[in-house]
Amino acid sequence: MAQTWPDLMALDLLVAVAEHGSVGAAARSRGTDQPNATRSLARLERRLGCTLLERGPRGSSLTPSGLMVLDHARAALSAVRALVDVTAANGSPSSATIRVGASQTIAEHLLPTWLAALRQHHPEISVDVHVHNSHDVVADLRAGRVTLGFIEDPTVPRGVNSLVVAHDEMVLVVAPHHVWARRRRPVSLEELSATPLITRESGSGTRVALDEAVGAPVTPFLEVASNAAVRVSVASGAAPAVLSRLAVSDAVSAGTLVAVPLATRIRRPLHAVWAGARRLQGPAAELLATAHP
Repeated sequence: MAQTWPDLMALDLLVAVAEHGSVGAAARSRGTDQPNATRSLARLERRLGCTLLERGPRGSSLTPSGLMVLDHARAALSAVRALVDVTAANGSPSSATIRVGASQTIAEHLLPTWLAALRQHHPEISVDVHVHNSHDVVADLRAGRVTLGFIEDPTVPRGVNSLVVAHDEMVLVVAPHHVWARRRRPVSLEELSATPLITRESGSGTRVALDEAVGAPVTPFLEVASNAAVRVSVASGAAPAVLSRLAVSDAVSAGTLVAVPLATRIRRPLHAVWAGARRLQGPAAELLATAHP
Protein backbone atom coordinates (compact mmCIF):
# COMPACT_ATOMS: atom_id res chain seq x y z
CA MET A 1 0.00 0.00 0.00
CA ALA A 2 1.41 3.37 -1.03
CA GLN A 3 2.37 5.80 1.73
CA THR A 4 0.21 8.93 1.92
CA TRP A 5 2.36 11.85 3.01
CA PRO A 6 1.10 14.89 4.93
CA ASP A 7 0.84 18.07 2.90
CA LEU A 8 3.75 20.42 3.61
CA MET A 9 1.58 23.53 3.33
CA ALA A 10 -0.77 22.10 5.94
CA LEU A 11 2.17 21.43 8.26
CA ASP A 12 3.30 25.01 7.73
CA LEU A 13 -0.20 26.22 8.63
CA LEU A 14 -0.11 24.16 11.82
CA VAL A 15 3.16 25.87 12.78
CA ALA A 16 1.57 29.24 12.01
CA VAL A 17 -1.44 28.48 14.24
CA ALA A 18 0.95 27.69 17.09
CA GLU A 19 2.67 31.04 16.52
CA HIS A 20 -0.37 33.26 16.01
CA GLY A 21 -3.08 31.60 18.10
CA SER A 22 -5.83 31.31 15.48
CA VAL A 23 -6.48 29.80 12.06
CA GLY A 24 -7.40 33.18 10.63
CA ALA A 25 -4.16 34.82 11.74
CA ALA A 26 -2.19 31.80 10.56
CA ALA A 27 -3.84 32.00 7.14
CA ARG A 28 -3.04 35.70 6.81
CA SER A 29 0.58 35.12 7.76
CA ARG A 30 0.88 32.52 4.99
CA GLY A 31 -0.94 34.53 2.34
CA THR A 32 -4.07 32.39 2.06
CA ASP A 33 -7.67 32.77 3.17
CA GLN A 34 -9.21 31.21 6.26
CA PRO A 35 -11.60 28.76 4.54
CA ASN A 36 -8.73 27.22 2.55
CA ALA A 37 -6.58 27.06 5.67
CA THR A 38 -9.39 25.40 7.62
CA ARG A 39 -9.86 22.78 4.92
CA SER A 40 -6.11 22.08 4.72
CA LEU A 41 -5.88 21.58 8.47
CA ALA A 42 -8.95 19.35 8.49
CA ARG A 43 -7.41 17.18 5.76
CA LEU A 44 -4.20 16.99 7.77
CA GLU A 45 -6.14 15.79 10.83
CA ARG A 46 -7.90 13.12 8.75
CA ARG A 47 -4.63 12.01 7.17
CA LEU A 48 -2.86 11.71 10.51
CA GLY A 49 -5.89 10.25 12.26
CA CYS A 50 -5.89 12.61 15.24
CA THR A 51 -7.26 15.96 16.37
CA LEU A 52 -4.61 18.63 16.17
CA LEU A 53 -6.50 21.79 17.15
CA GLU A 54 -8.96 22.87 19.80
CA ARG A 55 -11.07 25.64 18.30
CA GLY A 56 -12.76 28.21 20.50
CA PRO A 57 -14.25 31.71 20.36
CA ARG A 58 -10.89 33.27 21.23
CA GLY A 59 -8.83 31.33 18.72
CA SER A 60 -7.26 27.91 18.35
CA SER A 61 -4.76 26.01 20.47
CA LEU A 62 -2.92 22.79 19.80
CA THR A 63 -4.05 19.56 21.44
CA PRO A 64 -1.44 17.25 23.01
CA SER A 65 -1.36 15.38 19.69
CA GLY A 66 -0.99 18.69 17.89
CA LEU A 67 1.97 19.68 20.04
CA MET A 68 3.63 16.35 19.30
CA VAL A 69 3.07 16.81 15.57
CA LEU A 70 4.29 20.43 15.81
CA ASP A 71 7.88 19.49 16.66
CA HIS A 72 8.02 17.00 13.80
CA ALA A 73 6.39 19.51 11.44
CA ARG A 74 9.06 22.09 12.20
CA ALA A 75 11.81 19.54 11.65
CA ALA A 76 10.24 18.39 8.36
CA LEU A 77 9.87 21.95 7.05
CA SER A 78 13.43 22.75 8.05
CA ALA A 79 14.69 19.65 6.26
CA VAL A 80 12.81 20.58 3.09
CA ARG A 81 14.22 24.10 3.17
CA ALA A 82 17.71 22.67 3.68
CA LEU A 83 17.14 20.42 0.64
CA VAL A 84 16.14 23.45 -1.42
CA ASP A 85 19.23 25.33 -0.26
CA VAL A 86 21.53 22.41 -1.10
CA THR A 87 20.10 21.91 -4.58
CA ALA A 88 20.26 25.64 -5.23
CA ALA A 89 23.91 25.68 -4.19
CA ASN A 90 24.82 22.65 -6.31
CA GLY A 91 22.61 23.27 -9.32
CA SER A 92 22.77 27.04 -9.62
CA PRO A 93 25.62 28.56 -7.62
CA SER A 94 24.73 32.11 -8.57
CA SER A 95 21.37 31.78 -6.79
CA ALA A 96 22.54 30.00 -3.61
CA THR A 97 20.98 31.92 -0.69
CA ILE A 98 20.86 31.35 3.05
CA ARG A 99 18.36 33.03 5.37
CA VAL A 100 20.05 33.95 8.65
CA GLY A 101 18.65 35.36 11.88
CA ALA A 102 20.98 37.15 14.29
CA SER A 103 20.57 38.87 17.61
CA GLN A 104 21.58 42.50 17.65
CA THR A 105 25.00 42.35 19.28
CA ILE A 106 26.13 39.50 17.03
CA ALA A 107 24.67 41.18 13.94
CA GLU A 108 26.48 44.44 14.69
CA HIS A 109 29.87 43.20 15.83
CA LEU A 110 30.57 39.62 14.68
CA LEU A 111 28.39 38.71 11.71
CA PRO A 112 29.88 41.31 9.31
CA THR A 113 33.33 39.72 9.71
CA TRP A 114 31.92 36.24 9.19
CA LEU A 115 30.03 37.34 6.07
CA ALA A 116 33.10 39.03 4.61
CA ALA A 117 35.10 35.82 5.08
CA LEU A 118 32.28 33.75 3.59
CA ARG A 119 32.10 36.09 0.61
CA GLN A 120 35.83 35.77 0.03
CA HIS A 121 35.76 31.97 -0.13
CA HIS A 122 32.22 31.46 -1.50
CA PRO A 123 31.20 34.45 -3.64
CA GLU A 124 28.34 32.40 -5.08
CA ILE A 125 26.50 32.41 -1.72
CA SER A 126 24.25 35.34 -0.83
CA VAL A 127 22.93 35.89 2.69
CA ASP A 128 19.57 37.35 3.69
CA VAL A 129 19.98 38.61 7.27
CA HIS A 130 17.12 39.24 9.71
CA VAL A 131 18.12 41.07 12.91
CA HIS A 132 15.96 40.45 16.00
CA ASN A 133 16.45 39.77 19.67
CA SER A 134 17.38 36.20 20.61
CA HIS A 135 13.80 35.16 21.41
CA ASP A 136 12.58 36.24 17.97
CA VAL A 137 15.52 34.62 16.20
CA VAL A 138 14.53 31.27 17.73
CA ALA A 139 10.88 31.88 16.78
CA ASP A 140 11.92 32.54 13.16
CA LEU A 141 14.06 29.41 13.19
CA ARG A 142 11.25 27.21 14.46
CA ALA A 143 8.84 28.69 11.93
CA GLY A 144 11.29 28.01 9.10
CA ARG A 145 11.74 31.68 8.24
CA VAL A 146 15.50 31.33 8.70
CA THR A 147 17.83 28.37 8.22
CA LEU A 148 20.51 29.39 10.70
CA GLY A 149 20.39 31.66 13.74
CA PHE A 150 22.88 33.30 16.08
CA ILE A 151 21.73 34.08 19.62
CA GLU A 152 23.14 35.52 22.85
CA ASP A 153 21.02 33.61 25.38
CA PRO A 154 23.23 31.74 27.87
CA THR A 155 21.06 28.63 27.44
CA VAL A 156 19.64 27.16 24.24
CA PRO A 157 15.93 26.33 23.96
CA ARG A 158 14.94 22.69 23.70
CA GLY A 159 14.37 21.21 20.29
CA VAL A 160 17.09 23.03 18.34
CA ASN A 161 20.68 22.13 17.53
CA SER A 162 23.41 24.46 18.76
CA LEU A 163 27.12 25.18 18.66
CA VAL A 164 29.07 27.74 20.70
CA VAL A 165 30.76 30.09 18.20
CA ALA A 166 32.19 32.68 20.61
CA HIS A 167 32.21 33.89 24.20
CA ASP A 168 31.25 37.32 25.42
CA GLU A 169 31.64 39.33 28.61
CA MET A 170 29.03 41.68 30.03
CA VAL A 171 30.25 45.08 31.21
CA LEU A 172 28.73 47.55 33.67
CA VAL A 173 28.89 51.07 32.21
CA VAL A 174 27.93 54.53 33.47
CA ALA A 175 28.22 58.15 32.32
CA PRO A 176 31.53 59.89 33.14
CA HIS A 177 29.74 62.13 35.66
CA HIS A 178 27.89 59.26 37.37
CA VAL A 179 28.85 58.63 41.00
CA TRP A 180 30.03 55.11 40.12
CA ALA A 181 32.51 56.43 37.51
CA ARG A 182 35.10 57.08 40.24
CA ARG A 183 34.26 54.01 42.26
CA ARG A 184 37.16 51.73 43.23
CA ARG A 185 35.25 48.96 44.98
CA PRO A 186 33.65 46.49 42.52
CA VAL A 187 29.86 46.42 42.34
CA SER A 188 28.39 43.19 43.69
CA LEU A 189 25.61 41.33 41.93
CA GLU A 190 23.38 42.01 44.95
CA GLU A 191 23.93 45.75 44.60
CA LEU A 192 23.40 45.52 40.87
CA SER A 193 20.13 43.66 41.41
CA ALA A 194 18.91 46.42 43.73
CA THR A 195 19.81 49.25 41.31
CA PRO A 196 17.39 50.42 38.59
CA LEU A 197 19.16 49.89 35.26
CA ILE A 198 18.73 50.86 31.65
CA THR A 199 18.08 47.52 30.00
CA ARG A 200 17.34 45.88 26.71
CA GLU A 201 13.80 44.59 26.21
CA SER A 202 12.55 41.27 27.55
CA GLY A 203 13.50 38.49 25.15
CA SER A 204 16.89 39.94 24.25
CA GLY A 205 19.90 37.74 24.98
CA THR A 206 21.53 40.61 26.87
CA ARG A 207 18.55 40.90 29.22
CA VAL A 208 18.29 37.15 29.74
CA ALA A 209 22.00 36.85 30.54
CA LEU A 210 21.79 39.73 33.02
CA ASP A 211 18.72 38.33 34.78
CA GLU A 212 20.32 34.90 35.05
CA ALA A 213 23.58 36.36 36.37
CA VAL A 214 21.93 38.27 39.23
CA GLY A 215 19.53 35.41 39.96
CA ALA A 216 16.31 37.39 39.46
CA PRO A 217 14.77 39.87 37.01
CA VAL A 218 16.57 43.21 37.30
CA THR A 219 14.69 46.42 37.99
CA PRO A 220 14.46 48.45 34.77
CA PHE A 221 14.83 52.21 35.01
CA LEU A 222 14.17 52.23 31.26
CA GLU A 223 13.72 49.47 28.68
CA VAL A 224 14.86 50.11 25.10
CA ALA A 225 15.08 47.91 22.05
CA SER A 226 18.62 48.57 20.81
CA ASN A 227 22.17 48.70 22.10
CA ALA A 228 22.59 52.18 20.64
CA ALA A 229 19.60 53.47 22.61
CA VAL A 230 21.03 51.96 25.80
CA ARG A 231 24.39 53.65 25.21
CA VAL A 232 22.80 57.04 24.56
CA SER A 233 20.59 56.76 27.65
CA VAL A 234 23.53 55.76 29.86
CA ALA A 235 25.70 58.59 28.51
CA SER A 236 22.98 61.06 29.51
CA GLY A 237 23.49 60.01 33.12
CA ALA A 238 20.02 58.50 33.53
CA ALA A 239 21.19 55.20 35.05
CA PRO A 240 23.82 52.46 34.68
CA ALA A 241 23.53 49.58 32.24
CA VAL A 242 25.09 46.18 31.62
CA LEU A 243 25.89 45.47 27.97
CA SER A 244 28.16 43.27 25.91
CA ARG A 245 31.79 44.38 25.86
CA LEU A 246 31.46 44.20 22.07
CA ALA A 247 28.73 46.85 22.21
CA VAL A 248 30.47 49.33 24.54
CA SER A 249 34.21 49.02 23.85
CA ASP A 250 34.29 51.93 21.37
CA ALA A 251 32.30 54.21 23.71
CA VAL A 252 34.55 53.31 26.66
CA SER A 253 37.67 53.98 24.56
CA ALA A 254 36.22 57.34 23.48
CA GLY A 255 35.43 58.28 27.08
CA THR A 256 31.69 58.74 26.56
CA LEU A 257 31.07 55.78 28.87
CA VAL A 258 33.03 54.47 31.85
CA ALA A 259 33.36 50.75 32.62
CA VAL A 260 32.82 49.96 36.30
CA PRO A 261 34.31 46.74 37.73
CA LEU A 262 31.93 43.99 38.80
CA ALA A 263 32.72 41.76 41.78
CA THR A 264 31.63 38.76 39.69
CA ARG A 265 32.40 38.49 35.98
CA ILE A 266 29.38 37.90 33.79
CA ARG A 267 30.32 35.77 30.79
CA ARG A 268 28.06 34.08 28.29
CA PRO A 269 28.43 31.81 25.27
CA LEU A 270 27.19 32.95 21.87
CA HIS A 271 25.43 30.16 19.99
CA ALA A 272 24.66 29.22 16.43
CA VAL A 273 21.29 27.43 16.33
CA TRP A 274 19.43 25.47 13.69
CA ALA A 275 16.53 23.03 13.42
CA GLY A 276 16.17 19.64 11.77
CA ALA A 277 19.16 17.40 11.10
CA ARG A 278 22.10 17.59 13.49
CA ARG A 279 24.51 18.13 10.60
CA LEU A 280 23.98 21.22 8.47
CA GLN A 281 24.39 21.08 4.70
CA GLY A 282 24.91 23.57 1.91
CA PRO A 283 25.37 27.34 2.37
CA ALA A 284 24.34 27.21 6.04
CA ALA A 285 27.13 24.74 6.77
CA GLU A 286 29.63 27.00 5.01
CA LEU A 287 28.61 29.98 7.13
CA LEU A 288 28.74 27.94 10.33
CA ALA A 289 32.24 26.75 9.41
CA THR A 290 33.26 30.38 8.88
CA ALA A 291 31.88 31.45 12.28
CA HIS A 292 33.38 28.42 14.02
CA PRO A 293 36.49 27.37 12.05
